[in-house]
This record gives sequence, structure tokens and C-alpha cells, in this order.
Amino acid sequence: MELINSANYLQREAKAWLNHHDGSSEVIRVVPSCAPARQQCYVLYPAYDAAAQDLGRILFDDKGFWIYDGADLQVDEQEQIASFIINYVERI
Repeated sequence: MELINSANYLQREAKAWLNHHDGSSEVIRVVPSCAPARQQCYVLYPAYDAAAQDLGRILFDDKGFWIYDGADLQVDEQEQIASFIINYVERI
């Protein structure tokens, strides 16, 4: 996969559709958060449950590699969210 400069990733909060293993799906909020220099961090929340705990974080380094920090998402679900962040284009 081609690596993209992290400055091109999602810059503002957005909602993403997440498909689960059991066939269910949900909308999650992807919220940019503080991260060390040359990295980007996104905290994941259920979109329509304000009281819910976060679903973890996805961190990107300056080379485009990412890691999931959490216990709620399976690998393919993590990949869905990482792909959403990398390929996000805001509609004008």
C-alpha cells in the first residue's frame, strides 16, 4: 500500500460506518486527538451514545504506519477505520 503523508489524513471529527464480524454494523465517531510530534492520533467513540467509553485509539506515524491501542476492535475492523482515516475526503 502506498504511504501517504499524515498531514493529508482526517483533520476534523467525522463519522465512519463500521461492519462487525457478526454481520452487525454501527456508526462510530473518529475524533482527532493530541499526539507526539510527527504523529497523528484518533480516538474512536460510538456515534450515538454520548455516555459510552471510547473504543480505543489509532495512531499514525510520519511514515503512514498505524497501530491500534485498544481491545474492542478486531483486526479487520481496525483496518476499516485506518482506511477510512487515510482515504477521507471532506465533501464541500
